[in-house]
Amino acid sequence: MSKKHAVLAVLLWSTVASAFKLSLRYMTPLQLLFYASLTSLIVFGIIYFREFSPRKENLRSAYLGLLVVLYYTVLFSAYGRLPAQEAQALNYTWPLMLVLLSIPLLGKRPGRGAVFGLLIGFLGALVVATRGNLTSLNLSNPVGVALGIGSAVIWAAYWLLNLRDKRPLIEKMFWNFLFGFAYVSVILTLLGGLVVPPLVGAIGAIYVGLFEMGITYIFWYKAVEGDIGFASNLAYLVPFLSLLFIFTVVGESIAPATVGGLVLIVIGIVIGKAGN
Repeated sequence: MSKKHAVLAVLLWSTVASAFKLSLRYMTPLQLLFYASLTSLIVFGIIYFREFSPRKENLRSAYLGLLVVLYYTVLFSAYGRLPAQEAQALNYTWPLMLVLLSIPLLGKRPGRGAVFGLLIGFLGALVVATRGNLTSLNLSNPVGVALGIGSAVIWAAYWLLNLRDKRPLIEKMFWNFLFGFAYVSVILTLLGGLVVPPLVGAIGAIYVGLFEMGITYIFWYKAVEGDIGFASNLAYLVPFLSLLFIFTVVGESIAPATVGGLVLIVIGIVIGKAGN
């Protein structure tokens, strides 16, 4: 059963880059985050309500929820500025950022293999960002690239902070999204952007809430509990399957530089994990 959960999680996460790009045609990044986080909050609330018990530990979600809002705002903004294939490839550098952030936050010193993996991975990110034109180093969209890389840094920081959080997954996710939804609601209200989106946009936001922020985490958690090796190896398929969906659903022509850069990023991650 754990392998089925892993396959489901990988397939669902492979579709969300396309859902981001299509949904952002009808709403702003903050509006997409509002409706998607509301959806995920409802999902986790339905699962969690029987065990609902406010306790002091749940105040950790005050800052974790803020990181959730920051991460998705930056990520969706990257998708708004870049082709989906580039945004998802740059965001996929988060395991590389994890190694870097582990140095100051966890006091870990990367081995030579990890450093070599970082160099290869970041070379891949540069290939994607310059669309293969490494000699001129002209970024395709400097702000979009910064947002894509920034989203990877924020997600790596969120992941590291979650390592210290020993609460059960459902409890943690419910409170994270409760605080996050509260933050984005206040921000949207102050900015005057709290409006009802077109039906197509609303469907996209609900899809993102269900399968990027919601039940896919549960599938993945069960997969990792059952067979972490199989799940971890299968996860490398996500960015490449995403390209397939981006091509067929969004209609983007996949650039060779994106594929090549993504291959380097994945190779860098694999080498970095083996050498760390």
